[in-house]
Amino acid sequence: MSLNPRYLLTPVALAALWWLLTRGEPGAWLVGVPAVIAAGWAAWSLGAGGPSAISLPGLLRLLPLFIWESLRGGIDVARRTLAPSMRIRPGFTQYRTSLEHLSARVFFTNCVCLLPGTLAADLQDDRIKIHLLDSTLDPQAELERLELAVARVYRERTRAPGAPS
Repeated sequence: MSLNPRYLLTPVALAALWWLLTRGEPGAWLVGVPAVIAAGWAAWSLGAGGPSAISLPGLLRLLPLFIWESLRGGIDVARRTLAPSMRIRPGFTQYRTSLEHLSARVFFTNCVCLLPGTLAADLQDDRIKIHLLDSTLDPQAELERLELAVARVYRERTRAPGAPS
């Protein structure tokens, strides 16, 4: 049985990233080796198949959105929950994703938590149950924008924003 070399790229890339983040500190490898092994196994299990399965330009385009939505979401939650009147009207909504690969769906589901006032509560096939801090708001457009960004990372096509789900 031969090992496809592309499967080795993921742990090598993760080890290089760990080395950069820890500035090459030798003692950091006590945590780094298990972390790289676990992350490499997770990537392989989710079907990422190595860096070639992910679009670097798509990932780079997602990064500013990820940072912006993280900040926006954190500020929104803080304003809602710290206000004297606690401006929340919790509820749930469903979102149907058109992402095909499980790894893309799982990644998208985790990213949903970045959007202001949202928390992905469950993923069943192509349906995501989303908890909302304010159920009077419709997160559909933001979810579609985020899904499109994730689709670019995984080199997938999705429905056009605003198309029926």
